[in-house]
Amino acid sequence: MPEAVVILAQSGRALAQAARRAGLRPYVADLFGDEDTQASAEAWRPLRGGFGGSLCRATALQAAGELAGLAGQNLVGLILGSGFESAPTLVAELARRRPLLGADAFLVEWLKDPLRLERLLLELGIPHPPLSLEAVPRPEGWLCKRVGGSGGGHIRPASRGAPPRGSYLQKRVMGRPVSVGFLADGSACEILGFTEQWTAPSRSAPFRYGGAVIPAPLDPAVAVGMAEAVRDIVRATGLRGLTSADCLVEETGWWLLEINPRPGATLDLLDRRSTPLLRRHIEACTGRFGEPESAPAKAVAQEILYARRTIRAVPDLCWAGFVADRPRPGSRIVAGAPICTVGADGMTAGMARERLRERSAAVRAILEQEGQEDDLGRTAPERERFGCAPC
Repeated sequence: MPEAVVILAQSGRALAQAARRAGLRPYVADLFGDEDTQASAEAWRPLRGGFGGSLCRATALQAAGELAGLAGQNLVGLILGSGFESAPTLVAELARRRPLLGADAFLVEWLKDPLRLERLLLELGIPHPPLSLEAVPRPEGWLCKRVGGSGGGHIRPASRGAPPRGSYLQKRVMGRPVSVGFLADGSACEILGFTEQWTAPSRSAPFRYGGAVIPAPLDPAVAVGMAEAVRDIVRATGLRGLTSADCLVEETGWWLLEINPRPGATLDLLDRRSTPLLRRHIEACTGRFGEPESAPAKAVAQEILYARRTIRAVPDLCWAGFVADRPRPGSRIVAGAPICTVGADGMTAGMARERLRERSAAVRAILEQEGQEDDLGRTAPERERFGCAPC
């Protein structure tokens, strides 16, 4: 019987599919229960919580226990995705009951504490924007962020006065958002890739995560500096497993914004080497670190489609292979919630993004019923190619 892992996350699809690529049996709990998540999972359980926020402690503990029981003696451990950054106590409680494959509660609390992270970056000489837990004289030059928030939906322009409880201020700096994906074993670190990211702003969430493309165009000196910084952080903290660092990059300068001590939103883009990445994640967490492998040369892009208005019932569609996180037929998706994820590739990052824009527009038009099939000007085979054909 193949080894099994229990996966808990806001969205567990990418981790479940990565587990399958690694020859593992995934048992998954998440907020959505999308079609492809449940198709990849040996078993699925629902979680409660807000997308981009915290997960419900009770349902997380219950789901982890039930799934671990189903996995049986071949359970390797528990893998946590997004949703636990603001709950180190819950991470500790989960880890007491079964092996945790990834950053422990102490590291999660340390790296998501803005002042402790700032002290670490100062000690290591890593450039970063100033932080404050108090009111600042000119708030228009600052952002307000929630401690342990994920997905960018929690970030707002700062207002006058001290930040709300559980939040902090970060000075706003200019640059392109670039994430460094890396694998660590507690002392050594392998850079997996640099992804350029973009936002999908809404009225209430101007910095909401939109998508990413790999490789990100970077000045070689900037790439070297960012790689050295994450290696220093690994040596200083003992980080293990798949991790990412969010940065802002200008032509010849950069700033580190935060560390995400877990597999992140760009897992699909990074998991393209001959050795499955989740297998290497497990090995790194247990102190084994394989030889580095080259990434494919082709560029890959991916973005989340958010509902611009409420979709009363998702139609039964024969999805194309480039559509992931597929909502179940009949699902109701409220305005502002994620619908699905669309991917594309190309010889360059620009070509991948252009193809992604075309695919995303076609999928959105059908899901939000912006026009009848004839109005799209596409034949039936073309609609199917864009993931829009009704079953």
